Amino acid sequence: MSDNNISRRRLLGSVGAAGATGLALGAAGGVVSGATASDDTLAALTAVGSTGVPFHGEHQSGITTPLQARGHLIAFDLAPGAGRSEAIALMRRWSALAAELMAGRPAAEGDTGVALDAGPSSLTLTFGFGRTFFDRTGLVAQRPPELDPLPDFSSDQLDAKRSNGDLWVQIGADDSLVAFHALRAVQKAAGAAARVRWQMNGFNRSPGATDRPMTARNLMGQVDGTRNPKPSEPDFDRRIFVPAKTAHPWMAGGSYAVVRRIRMLLDDWEQLTLKKQEQVIGRRKSDGAPLTGGSETTEIALDKTGPDGRLVVPDNAHARIAAPEQNGGAAMLRRPFSFHDGIAADGTPDAGLLFICWQADPLRGFVPVQRKLDRGDALSPFVRHEASGLFAVPGGPREGEYVGQRLLES
Repeated sequence: MSDNNISRRRLLGSVGAAGATGLALGAAGGVVSGATASDDTLAALTAVGSTGVPFHGEHQSGITTPLQARGHLIAFDLAPGAGRSEAIALMRRWSALAAELMAGRPAAEGDTGVALDAGPSSLTLTFGFGRTFFDRTGLVAQRPPELDPLPDFSSDQLDAKRSNGDLWVQIGADDSLVAFHALRAVQKAAGAAARVRWQMNGFNRSPGATDRPMTARNLMGQVDGTRNPKPSEPDFDRRIFVPAKTAHPWMAGGSYAVVRRIRMLLDDWEQLTLKKQEQVIGRRKSDGAPLTGGSETTEIALDKTGPDGRLVVPDNAHARIAAPEQNGGAAMLRRPFSFHDGIAADGTPDAGLLFICWQADPLRGFVPVQRKLDRGDALSPFVRHEASGLFAVPGGPREGEYVGQRLLES
């Protein structure tokens, strides 16, 4: 073994006493110290490879975890004849698998070797249940009303085959091979219990690509996520996570994920002048600052007018319509991935946003905001909602538990 290479298995052997939590080095990165094996000196991983996220905890990973460079979203339907017992066995397998992979260890059986030599790379696996899962498992009485179907929106052009599903898995990592390795492992572990309904692949900017931490940009070039709720805010947990005292205790510490595949009509968008693009959004493209002045984090002066007496931020600007103060305080944590799936049949880029938002109640988060956007957002002519899903994501598993155990064994 060379000084500059180290297998995932040998790395974890050198820090095994610390366990999975010993690798939780945080978003800022850390370096797992080297160890000596025989005559070989095991070199430390780079910052990207060394970052790990705990599997166990109050909340599942992949919700407040910093945006990762690579993502896979995959929905499954339980196989015909499969029910609650098969679902229990499947969630046991997936949870055991996730705990190993997130700690940087190979899959227990039949590992493909795709991610050998890499560390955890901020890998997260997040699991959720769709509305139909409760019918299939005989748990309709445990289905929360927050999983009621989303309303129809006039701008929707949804493909049913790429929407919803019994089970949903979100995979994120800062290394493409680590993310793909987890995707294949999840697919294989599904076995005969579940079959893939749809899969979507996304990406974000890689860690270290900018000279300082910055809010992400989407494929329109816009800074996207400025008004996201912050974990440091006193009402963050109330808005994003289901409280301990709830009618459905199995969801305590959990959250609801709305997933939308939003195609961006980039050819049309890129024909607009910079000034027009900024008027559509209500923010400067260069730094995300509101058109009313200041920096990215400056509050938008919604009532400010220009010399001509017109609102500086137009009344149909996306930033104005989506602002919490314009929607009764409705808030959601947006955590998207961009996607590019080549060229569509009409010759335009099949690209856009895998929009994922988290909230304690979608009827108080996503729905009121989307209704408002649906009625007059200047951005609407440049986007197309092509797929949709809503999933209940239970709280994180305790040590010795699997994800969803409090539901499936209730």
